[in-house]
Amino acid sequence: MVLKIRLARFGKRNAPFYNIVVAQARTARNSKPLEVLGTYDPIPKPPPSGEGKAIKDIKLDTSRAKYWLGVGAQPSEPAWRLLSMVCSIYRGIVRQGGGSGSGLMWGAT
Repeated sequence: MVLKIRLARFGKRNAPFYNIVVAQARTARNSKPLEVLGTYDPIPKPPPSGEGKAIKDIKLDTSRAKYWLGVGAQPSEPAWRLLSMVCSIYRGIVRQGGGSGSGLMWGAT
């Protein structure tokens, strides 16, 4: 069973909201996931103090994300960018065997 960490879209038109989920690779984008790791709101909100840059809300259970990466879940590119921003996960790529791009693995600290 191949697992993916990816984004599942919710919200309405022109107001997206994403759940960061662990799901089987062959299931549909919004099908029932194995686990919801967190949420991501890409619409910038004004900062609470009223000054400075607008912020995008990312909530993530980092211990569960590291667990799923440890058991072999493969993050999608957008999910990978969010994971690397929020927690101290590095992209440990180990090439196994020959060929271009074959046998890529993800690691967590």
